[in-house]
Amino acid sequence: MKAEETRKVVREGYARIARQSTSCCPSSSSCCGGTSIAEEISESIGYTQEEMGDVPDGANLGLGCGNPVALASLREGEILLDLGSGAGFDCFLAANRVGEKGKVIGVDMTPEMIEKARENARKGDYNNVEFRLGEIEHLPVADNSVNVIISNCVINLSPDKEQVFKDSYRVLKPGGRMMISDIVLLKELPESIRGSMEAYIGCVSGAMLREEYIETIKTAGFENVSVVEGALFPVDCIASDPTVQAIAQNPMIPADDLQSAAESIMSVKIEAVKSS
Repeated sequence: MKAEETRKVVREGYARIARQSTSCCPSSSSCCGGTSIAEEISESIGYTQEEMGDVPDGANLGLGCGNPVALASLREGEILLDLGSGAGFDCFLAANRVGEKGKVIGVDMTPEMIEKARENARKGDYNNVEFRLGEIEHLPVADNSVNVIISNCVINLSPDKEQVFKDSYRVLKPGGRMMISDIVLLKELPESIRGSMEAYIGCVSGAMLREEYIETIKTAGFENVSVVEGALFPVDCIASDPTVQAIAQNPMIPADDLQSAAESIMSVKIEAVKSS
């Protein structure tokens, strides 16, 4: 699938999610059932009840695979950039930490998500948060202008991850740090899943091997690249995956391939710094 076609598929998939204002996991799902699916998913991947209560209603769509804000050790007055900010969940959490003297910039390529995030910012009266429409491969952000970059299960959606990390390095100030949660692979996925549109929208099909992912970050110029946490994610319960149920129900994907994928997919939290 060509890069622009990939972006189109992903953009359309997340536009649907923004319009329906919920994660894709149905309430009958064994992994994320209950009265508040998004909250249950978020709690399972590291968000506290207090954090979920500190953001505007509708900001948490339950689409992450970790809590990068918890890693970032944010300080008052810092400028933070969120790659693939969605409805603004992580941005609002970060805004509470950097304070009025700080600033948070969210970048997303889906107009519907940007509109929803801006609406949430207005509802929550967040004056230190700004949402910009753009691609994470070509960030609408000035060189050497941000202290911290976070991203939550979004970089896997990019068809050019190398360019994502190069542009992230460009916009970070010297000594700046990057804290991301994402999906990586321990081994290659079966061809039936690699070719699935549903799997790509859900950041499974586009995942890289763990060592290749880390090497791509290093090649972009980052130093002290390390995996600070990792956990296997069963394919039928990947909290970040907006269409994972469609994968599981696809009759063209054999059950053995699903099992193989379940043993391959890992959620990781990675940190890195730009040399000062």
